Amino acid sequence: MPGMHGDAIRLLRRLGAETVPHPGGMLLDHLIRVRDRLARWKAAPALRAAGLCHAFYGTDGFPTGLLGLAERGLLEEVIGSEAEELVYRYGACDRAHVYPQLGVADPVEFRDRFTGRTAPIAAAELAWFAELTAANELDLADHDPDFAVKYGSDLLTLFTRARPLLSAAAWTDCQTILAGKEVGDAD
Repeated sequence: MPGMHGDAIRLLRRLGAETVPHPGGMLLDHLIRVRDRLARWKAAPALRAAGLCHAFYGTDGFPTGLLGLAERGLLEEVIGSEAEELVYRYGACDRAHVYPQLGVADPVEFRDRFTGRTAPIAAAELAWFAELTAANELDLADHDPDFAVKYGSDLLTLFTRARPLLSAAAWTDCQTILAGKEVGDAD
């Protein structure tokens, strides 16, 4: 595991992640914090690796990708196929289609923003997707006050609805970060 993460960080640096501006700092710092949050939540190794690399192909909320989809094999070599699949799914998520279904639909129909295809997402994959989403959004809310003010309430609503998909540790962080601060409070 440490070797894989070291290799992933070296690849992130080679691709310039430490120079890419991101809400609350630079992209590499954000990616490391997301991985570390998932580790604190005792997430599976593949999910932690996906947390470190979740923005490789860009996301619906952050379009700057570090690799093109034709280069997925390069990331797979570094973090393994299970983690790379999670990275792809996270980046491919059409959030406007998927988020309203979290905690409501069973099964959730996933829409791939890269291909336009839709398909049901398996329960285990959905739980990992929700956990990664929470780790990502909570890091943004924790490190970018403007983001927290603008999106905090909506995120709390989303994660409250998706509560059955989240680990106890993730839910505790949701409450602490999103509901535990009054709008305008400073750290």
